[in-house]
Amino acid sequence: MSAKNIPIYKRPEGLTDVRTHYCAGCGHGIIHKLVAEALDELEIRDNTILIAPVGCSVLAYKYIEVDGLEAAHGRAPAVATGLKRALPDRMVISYQGDGDLLAIGAGETMHAANRGENITVLFVNNAIYGMTGGQMAPTSLEGQKTLTSPNGRNTAEVGSPMRACELLDTLVSPAYIERTSVHNPASVRKTKKAILKALRYQKENKGYSFVEILSMCPTNWGVDPVKGADWVKEAMVPWYPLKKFRDKPADAEKPTEKKAS
Repeated sequence: MSAKNIPIYKRPEGLTDVRTHYCAGCGHGIIHKLVAEALDELEIRDNTILIAPVGCSVLAYKYIEVDGLEAAHGRAPAVATGLKRALPDRMVISYQGDGDLLAIGAGETMHAANRGENITVLFVNNAIYGMTGGQMAPTSLEGQKTLTSPNGRNTAEVGSPMRACELLDTLVSPAYIERTSVHNPASVRKTKKAILKALRYQKENKGYSFVEILSMCPTNWGVDPVKGADWVKEAMVPWYPLKKFRDKPADAEKPTEKKAS
């Protein structure tokens, strides 16, 4: 390949020119890039508020060029609800990790979804508490060794890993629910499409949208970045299948078939 044909990475305008603090192989940086690209493509960056609660996501607004604010641990959906109801013309994104969304924030998550709040929730699932040192999360897999489960998660004692999409899919109100991943290029492209759709539905006032993104945490898993991506595919995906659980707006647009009399 000649020097003229070498592709040049162009930083999305929605990303700040700041050196990342994330560990090597972490999926957050990839997801930030996708969010920034989606905001620019939909031309909504200047009208967006990003809520980043406690966890590795806490500095998301440091990297994405939008207005942002912090929420107390687990309370991002409540803050998002208040913001969207007070400022219905703004785009509101709740960017959360698994400990935040499914542990201390489980109640907030379920009730915001049940009310059908017109917000977009991006849920980064790396099966562990990242920022605080690698403790067992609600999403940690059966047998997974963590700082607080050194012998592996014992489901007889602490229950099975919680599946957020499946839980939310039992509710009536959510408009869009999908689980994606960022462990390989094909999955990254699908995640970009899911984020775009979730934001577009909010822009069109179609209701609550939820995208769960399986992500890597090599540091707390104790593996290198390549093995971290492999672990998502080999260990996480079987328990957390990548699929679209619900897409009400798309279903509503499908023409109804007339039955022969």
